[in-house]
Amino acid sequence: MYKGQSGQWSWLLHRITGLGVLLFLLVHIVDITLLGFGPTVYNDAVAVFSTDAIRVVSVALIASVIFHAFNGIRIILIDFWPAGYKFQQQMFVIVLVISVISTVAMGYYVLAPMFGVCPQGNCNAPAM
Repeated sequence: MYKGQSGQWSWLLHRITGLGVLLFLLVHIVDITLLGFGPTVYNDAVAVFSTDAIRVVSVALIASVIFHAFNGIRIILIDFWPAGYKFQQQMFVIVLVISVISTVAMGYYVLAPMFGVCPQGNCNAPAM
């Protein structure tokens, strides 16, 4: 079969990040549902989401969404572009590079408040 080549890793990472996307959506649904229980419950939940541990998990979820999206585009190109299969390994490397760069860029905004940096300009506002 694949025996450790890029296609196998792409397939595995796509499935794992798909689960990450599902987790992200479930957390988001719970977060929005808390609005119905009043502002106190919602604000308490947002305070939990701004803890350091949850910030790190949020970056992992962001990485999952980013990789899953870009890898999905790669899969579409392989399926619908007649010569796409010839470039699947190069496209996988491009997906990995774009995913890492995007995750680092977005992760900065999520993790910076842990170190006293306020890239959004308002340190007193809870993170969402």
